[in-house]
Amino acid sequence: MNDLVIETNNLTKQYGEQRSVDNLNIHVKKGRIYGLLGRNGAGKTTTMKMLLNLTSPTSGEVRIFGKDINTDKRKILSRIGNLIESPGFYPNLTGTENLKIMARLRGVPTFDAIKNALDVVGLPYMDKKLFSQYSLGMKQRLGIANSIMHDPELLILDEPINGLDPIGIVEVRDFIKRLSMEQGKTILISSHILSEIALLVDDIGIIDHGVLLEEESLEELQQKNSRYVHFVVTDTSQASRILETDFHISNIHIDDDHNLRVYDTNIDVAAITRKWIESGLNISEAHTQNDTLEDYFKRLTGGEGIA
Repeated sequence: MNDLVIETNNLTKQYGEQRSVDNLNIHVKKGRIYGLLGRNGAGKTTTMKMLLNLTSPTSGEVRIFGKDINTDKRKILSRIGNLIESPGFYPNLTGTENLKIMARLRGVPTFDAIKNALDVVGLPYMDKKLFSQYSLGMKQRLGIANSIMHDPELLILDEPINGLDPIGIVEVRDFIKRLSMEQGKTILISSHILSEIALLVDDIGIIDHGVLLEEESLEELQQKNSRYVHFVVTDTSQASRILETDFHISNIHIDDDHNLRVYDTNIDVAAITRKWIESGLNISEAHTQNDTLEDYFKRLTGGEGIA
């Protein structure tokens, strides 16, 4: 596809017996924000490092701007800005002084580039505050300013809102959106914070234990949120056995000892509750509702949700 900025083909990274990334195929479209969503340790950072040629894949291929990262590394990387893990700045220098050093190393014209980048992330130009005095949010912003200083076409940001307070999260989210909407940049962002990803991205890839479980637009994902009947009973194990044996219902999700969901809204609720009562169960609730994105993530990964 011509509109793909990033494409991987069976990308795999193995450390000894452990596969950190397992045959990953992601597709990031031009001008869109793509959220790589997964728990801590799911393989997000390793994936981004392979995209940037910071670590070599065990097998598979990375294509960025339609070119192989191994054969066209210099041309490709000059068109990318990134923030992977903690940015390395000099603690005894100001934000502007740090960016001047980075600009010289890259051969970027200093005044306009630095001032514009700081304006985008909401940090002052020529401020006297040292980097060591910055809050975590300011450090994250300076890291993003450093990544956009050379006006890249593609941004790769690893957990840019991690550790920020609610106000900092909103501010970072807003200027990431502006970079996409106003400047047309393509952005790949990783996060374990599902609620924030849902407010920011156009497309989502869900990764778990190095495996890409789902990849689609946010709109398509939201449409998949299933309707179900939620029951609160005294014993979900016994209740589910009756559903399977007496009513041949198998699309069941047990949340805990008392809450279960039946992903079939055409069931005869009255007949089911009557059978449960005859079997000695008490039912305190029965109502139809929709999955949230968090519910969907739990069902997809077969485990606990993420923040």
